[in-house]
Amino acid sequence: MEAIRNLVERTSSSHLAMPIPSREEMNIIYAAALRAPDHKGLKPSRFIEVSGDGLKKLSDIFISFAKIKNPDIDQTKIERYKKMPYRAPLVMVLVSSVVENKKVPEIEQMMSTACAAQCILLALNALNYSGIWRTGELSFNKEISKLLGLDDNECVIGYLYIGTDTGPVKNIESSNLQDFVSIWD
Repeated sequence: MEAIRNLVERTSSSHLAMPIPSREEMNIIYAAALRAPDHKGLKPSRFIEVSGDGLKKLSDIFISFAKIKNPDIDQTKIERYKKMPYRAPLVMVLVSSVVENKKVPEIEQMMSTACAAQCILLALNALNYSGIWRTGELSFNKEISKLLGLDDNECVIGYLYIGTDTGPVKNIESSNLQDFVSIWD
């Protein structure tokens, strides 16, 4: 029953602080991620962990992106990009590494990485941590992929911000299942 509760009660949190998962816990989290659906076993996902001094490096990359996107960007907006990685003590860059395969299109491989991200969020929750998946202009963008040093076949599909939830408990109203489910008898 605990596993089901984890599935039906999971929420995202934007109020994240230390502690973060230990290396041993991260290994469990990655093992869960690699159980995501993966047509033909192509293993199209990889993850970049950013914490500590690495957050400054990611911040610099976000600032560089902002300046490339808008050479006339004002200091207020630069500060916004600068602060983005510091919203959590650990940021995981979700990378889809597309493998050339006639039977498994690129979108399917990206969906596998998305499923891996959900497995990570569920594993975090099961281990009493929390996270939030953020996307936006810093995802699905060739320039950001280049700044991160990704290969040509790789794409950032998002960022998981990870830590311990310090915010108020979210009470998300249950959805009416009939609004989402059709049954064909």
